[in-house]
Amino acid sequence: MADRKQWDSSSIEQQNGRVAIVTGSSSGIGFETARVLADKGARVVIAVRNMNKGIAAMGRIRAQHEHADLVVMELDLASLDSVRNFVEAFRRKFDRLDLLINNAGVMIPPYGKTADGFELQMGTNHFGHFALTGLLIDVLAHTPAARVVNVSSMAHRGGKIDFDDLNWESRSYTAWRAYGDSKLANLYFTGELQRRLQRAGSDVLVTAAHPGWTATELQRHSRLFDRLNGVFAQRSTMGALPTLRAALDDAAEGGAFYGPSGMIEMRGYPVRVTPNARALETDSALTLWEVSEQLTGVNFDEALAASHTTLEAVAS
Repeated sequence: MADRKQWDSSSIEQQNGRVAIVTGSSSGIGFETARVLADKGARVVIAVRNMNKGIAAMGRIRAQHEHADLVVMELDLASLDSVRNFVEAFRRKFDRLDLLINNAGVMIPPYGKTADGFELQMGTNHFGHFALTGLLIDVLAHTPAARVVNVSSMAHRGGKIDFDDLNWESRSYTAWRAYGDSKLANLYFTGELQRRLQRAGSDVLVTAAHPGWTATELQRHSRLFDRLNGVFAQRSTMGALPTLRAALDDAAEGGAFYGPSGMIEMRGYPVRVTPNARALETDSALTLWEVSEQLTGVNFDEALAASHTTLEAVAS
């Protein structure tokens, strides 16, 4: 393996025979993640809300890697119906899932709600991925050494979830605060899912990553980022490396969080980093989990129990 502070795509072994889903992979770090995985031989599902953009992304990857094994599938994380439709379509095409990379997200848009009435950022960045992961957890559990990666942000440090007003109906809306809440939720989800998988005896690993300050379309709602990207931002090829390390480093441990190695984690090669203390609060993580199951109607424990029973039947 390359030096730990210089981990890059050359550190990744071939991924032939493996299946990966990368949400939000038509641009930015999602695109780069899908591109690298395809270059390494994985069969990659480009899971996107806009099919035209997804098809264009597939074309750009194949222009560089002629034999890339890619499938574009529609997924709108702001709609639980779309999440369920995606999962049904995925199951018709695949019987394994090695990597689920929960990358898609929205960042500081004007106030809005998802199709299911969730505040747009929490609904897309957390609830959509929570439901997607839960509906695929049995496929992951049946796949040896499968992994889930949740892409968070440095902005998790500004999050403090108000469980009494998740949809910002009683408070004056602050887009940055709501974004920080959703990115904190990604880390709560990472920790609680890993704990539940361990209790269930599953070898599925859950990790998280953040890209530092990376120039992407995600920042289109911020004039400040547009002005400062040229000074501080790194390219998406670098911004995708923490995600790739979280997904593929053999030394990764459950619950590990990866980000850039440079000053205040803004840029640089990926290393293991530490979230803030609030992100490690297990009581808050459990509360979010219970609320998420209730609001999405997705129950992980039932799926894991059914998966475990199936594996025991096959073994016997």
